[in-house]
Amino acid sequence: MTGARLEITADLLLQAYRIGVFPMGERRDDPKLHWLDPRLRAVLPLDGFRLPRRLARTVRSARFEVDADRDFDAVMRACAEPRPGHPESWINEPIVELYGELHRRGHAHSVECRIEGVLVGGLYGVALGGAFFGESMFSRVSDASKVALVHLVARLRRGGFKLLDCQFMTEHLRRLGAVEIVREEFHRRLAPALDAPAVFQRELGGADPCDLVQPTSQTS
Repeated sequence: MTGARLEITADLLLQAYRIGVFPMGERRDDPKLHWLDPRLRAVLPLDGFRLPRRLARTVRSARFEVDADRDFDAVMRACAEPRPGHPESWINEPIVELYGELHRRGHAHSVECRIEGVLVGGLYGVALGGAFFGESMFSRVSDASKVALVHLVARLRRGGFKLLDCQFMTEHLRRLGAVEIVREEFHRRLAPALDAPAVFQRELGGADPCDLVQPTSQTS
């Protein structure tokens, strides 16, 4: 979809998510935003997450200190940083400001991984009803973003969520169980998910996230 001249506010952004549309910037230093409603959409079935044994060992090793919503802004800005093979980012300053407002309203959340107090990986997204729209993730050390994703799925399952939107497919997501569906099917799944009562779980109360994920199968 093309860029819009209409000022994008947090309220408009929430309305867009309810109809399956989301914004992206062209470049980090370009303030314009564009609406997207992809023909193919990646979703990660919350009852079909594939947890590799090696990743489960990493999650359980306590290598990472994992929190939720401890520093949402830092996660967003880390997601916007250049990385190997991806020198540019669609996360511009208007995106940072809009999602920061959604976070303050309780609609946007982050999962963060730290080592000795230093942020090394994480992800963020938007929660509406029982739908969670994953926006971006980053990793400064091996496995940090994967561990954050395991913790996200655990929190969503425990909180009663029905849909995890990943927007675009990657091989990493495919290996963890994500599937690609057409736009019409995504909209069909979105409607009941939005009506489902769900609460994002900032804490797991000492529960093992690997047990909460309850994968249908594990691979080595």
